[in-house]
Amino acid sequence: MSISRRKVLQGSAGLAAVIATRSAFAATPTIKIGVLADFSGIYNDLLGRPGVECARQAADDFRVRNPGVNVEVVYADHQNKADVGAAIARRWLQSEGVDMLIAGPNSSVGLAASYVTKDYNKVCMGAAVTTSDFTGKQCTPNSINWTYDAYMLSKAVTVETVKAGGKKWYFISTDNAFGISLTEDASAFVKQTGGRVLGSVKCPLGTTDFSSFLLAAQASGADVLGLSVGGSDLTNCQKQAIEFGLTRTIKMAALVVQLTDVLAAGLSVMEGTLFTSSFYWDMDDRTRAFTKRILPRLGGVHPGMVQAGCYAVTAHYLKTCAAMGYEEAKKSGAAAVAKMKEMPTDDEAFGPASIRADGRALIPAYMLRVKAPAESKGKWDVCQVMSTLSPSEAARPLNEVGCPLVPT
Repeated sequence: MSISRRKVLQGSAGLAAVIATRSAFAATPTIKIGVLADFSGIYNDLLGRPGVECARQAADDFRVRNPGVNVEVVYADHQNKADVGAAIARRWLQSEGVDMLIAGPNSSVGLAASYVTKDYNKVCMGAAVTTSDFTGKQCTPNSINWTYDAYMLSKAVTVETVKAGGKKWYFISTDNAFGISLTEDASAFVKQTGGRVLGSVKCPLGTTDFSSFLLAAQASGADVLGLSVGGSDLTNCQKQAIEFGLTRTIKMAALVVQLTDVLAAGLSVMEGTLFTSSFYWDMDDRTRAFTKRILPRLGGVHPGMVQAGCYAVTAHYLKTCAAMGYEEAKKSGAAAVAKMKEMPTDDEAFGPASIRADGRALIPAYMLRVKAPAESKGKWDVCQVMSTLSPSEAARPLNEVGCPLVPT
């Protein structure tokens, strides 16, 4: 059988085209990001799908400036269980090619995820990790905490409340790393400012009946009830406190409040509540522009600080990957985190910022007051900015964090 020279050349050309196509595809860098969050429990609205969409927005924005890069965002439900979160993180990093994961809003899950990413030398970004241990005694060279921690959330509210006369405190906290860390930091600020902690009680995550806890608070003689609970637990507790008449004699200090919490409970329930946040959509022109751009993805729901945090950590990670080289960033999560700490950050949600040696992002914090119904000019006009903590004031002093990464 004879084969013509033309057929040989045609076959060679076709093979060359296939090889060239495969080579081009192989040369296209791919960054894979996993959002490990609560998609079915009390924190679903806090991070959940809105956080995923904000991460995807950051990825889309990055691709506009870097068209030759593939960025994939995946997600999974940790069910507020540390073992489930750790198993998902291990599967992602070991066999599914995830380079960076965003953890929250459960502190126990966040800590578990940080240990796993260190084992696999990948990157863990805390977008809603409350426990100060994340960047304290349990810090790792592969982790960064962005949006808030217990120190930031408790500082402004407790100090200002004690100064205003709220001297005697009682705490209701969720019985997990989140609630315990928050109550510990808040109690320290109460005492430092001249107040007293009369007692505290822990409740299970997902509590629906707070009556026994509220009655204990009422019997304590406290004039301030500190709530170290979040999500639907917070709104349930607030509503039941009103039903019991506690708000006539005890001031409610909610230490963790999200925009969705205010909307869920209503202004009539949350009116006058003081809380700390690192982002508010109506803060300035940049936050309003960011909110306007992200609204279609969120179905008209305005972003809170956790969703904004998902955008910011994704944007800074991708910018870092481009600066150090995609393959180098993928090869070593510790090297990528070190570069992230070295590079200044700047995005529409949080503005210019930096990251310390312990992995804590230095961003301002704002004390917000929930407006009365008569003050609000629209559904999302719910808060007034009362005061600002500078980035250095909002973060625990570096010499107190206990992180082994901090030079002594």
